[in-house]
Amino acid sequence: MKTLVWVEHDGGSVKDATLATVTAAAKLGEVHLIVAGQGVGDVAQAAAKIAGVGKVHVADDAAYANALAENVAPLIAELMGHHDAFLAPSTTTGKNIAPRVAALIDVMQISDILSVEGPDSFTRPIYAGNAIATVKTSDTKLVLTVRTTAFEKAAAEGGSGVIEAVASTGDAAKSRFVGAEKAENARPELTSAKIIVSGGRALGSEEQFHALIDPLADKLGAAVGASRAAVDAGYAPNDYQVGQTGKIVAPEVYVAVGISGAIQHLAGMKDSKVIVAINKDEDAPIFQVADIGLVGDLFTVVPELTEKV
Repeated sequence: MKTLVWVEHDGGSVKDATLATVTAAAKLGEVHLIVAGQGVGDVAQAAAKIAGVGKVHVADDAAYANALAENVAPLIAELMGHHDAFLAPSTTTGKNIAPRVAALIDVMQISDILSVEGPDSFTRPIYAGNAIATVKTSDTKLVLTVRTTAFEKAAAEGGSGVIEAVASTGDAAKSRFVGAEKAENARPELTSAKIIVSGGRALGSEEQFHALIDPLADKLGAAVGASRAAVDAGYAPNDYQVGQTGKIVAPEVYVAVGISGAIQHLAGMKDSKVIVAINKDEDAPIFQVADIGLVGDLFTVVPELTEKV
């Protein structure tokens, strides 16, 4: 089986989500990559070095400069004539492109896979991760999005993939890029951070959120996350949100401060290696998944913890 993996990149380097997707693809068969963008020669070179990659298809065209799904999907659909499966990470971009590819080649997409059980069988979470479904498809072509926290990352070095240019399918003229407002953050990127400190609604205000969470995160060299309730209350920006409707993370250490543990939040972080919970409510659901639980007033506990780190 030949697989085609969407390479998530920032224009200069390959993102970690791609490495986990390559691992998933390798369980199905031969791994090919698709790099689309404008001036993506460096990305293609980096992609070719990923362990286990056989071929890197490169589409270098202004139409793909901002990864507009309306332009990228026809390109991938055309390449699917020579591939059996298309895999994309369950990122914002991946989840935008994959359904369009599935529609164009007339197959059912299987979303957010957690494991590969066979050439046509996969597991995926349902009910916000409270149950795991095993699904089997009868489609001859596969379109999959991958829960990247469920797979080990392929080695970024050691591969020797062949780079091959592919013809552009051009601008579909169905959408246009207007602009992007990107959050600047000196801390580690949330989805690839080894340590995350997240705050919840119990922090009470934006000022208290940053006054308590930021110093602890700085001491630990951690990324900062937040629950949906904290984001909705305006304590933290949207890109901090961890959960089913935010970012799915699996760091080595996840520190949950003032987070009760709603189902949608747990769905985004329960695969973390070590979970530390700080909450004054000893019956909070977060303690059911925590490896280390501290019952106490966060306004007292967190400053003491920060001081002792």
